Amino acid sequence: MNLSHLIRRATHFSAALSCAVLFATVLTGQTKDNKPADDSARSRLRVEVTGGDKSTPVDMASVYVKFTNKRALAKDEKVEMDVKTNRDGIAVVPSVPRGKIVLQVVAPGWKPFGENFELSRDEEVLKIHLDRPPKWY
Repeated sequence: MNLSHLIRRATHFSAALSCAVLFATVLTGQTKDNKPADDSARSRLRVEVTGGDKSTPVDMASVYVKFTNKRALAKDEKVEMDVKTNRDGIAVVPSVPRGKIVLQVVAPGWKPFGENFELSRDEEVLKIHLDRPPKWY
């Protein structure tokens, strides 16, 4: 074996070792800062939907939650979740990343609602009040 052959083999070995370390980091759930990825940066979101002058609960309203999952090695993933309110006008989204979200509420017979929110705590409660749509005739 000559010296150039040994150098080439050492270069290939170090490249393979670097790839193995990179994949092991990704598989163990660590971020690019070498910190373990944890679920503490997520919130439990509870949306309470009421409507009208008497603030009665709105059941079967569609609650859309839109957010972005940040990823270290790939393009950020845009996620949209759709949940329905129960008889008490409550919808629960168990795990939403902290940060900016878009919340939209749509219910038959009610004016649609949409707004941006910033989530910063372990459990967030958003109270949404819907109005009747204006009569156009």
